[in-house]
Amino acid sequence: QVQLVESGGGLVQAGGSLRLSCAASGSIFSINAMGWYRQAPGKQRELVASITSGHSTNYADSVKGRFTISRDNAKNTVYLQVYSLKPEDTAVYYCHASVVVANFKPYEDDFWGQGTQVTVSS
Repeated sequence: QVQLVESGGGLVQAGGSLRLSCAASGSIFSINAMGWYRQAPGKQRELVASITSGHSTNYADSVKGRFTISRDNAKNTVYLQVYSLKPEDTAVYYCHASVVVANFKPYEDDFWGQGTQVTVSS
């Protein structure tokens, strides 16, 4: 149906940076909002950043000024550029997309990536 494949996670030192990517594929007619969530050990999953099809963005207070979300609609891909990483940023980062699924009668549904681990050492 629709798959989200993430990449770019890894181990970095505090103050470092990463660029996460998430590419959507499958029976896609169009993609509405996309976003990044994260879940740290022992904590609930939280929204990190989101972006609409019109490139309007929203960020969690904890990452404002350090993280940047962007998307390439032609490639069905969303990115998360992260700077000045802190140990508390350590988590599994998940991609999310609201997709209009291509069908005889297209419909909207939500899809999640498999998650990519980001570990920040102090």
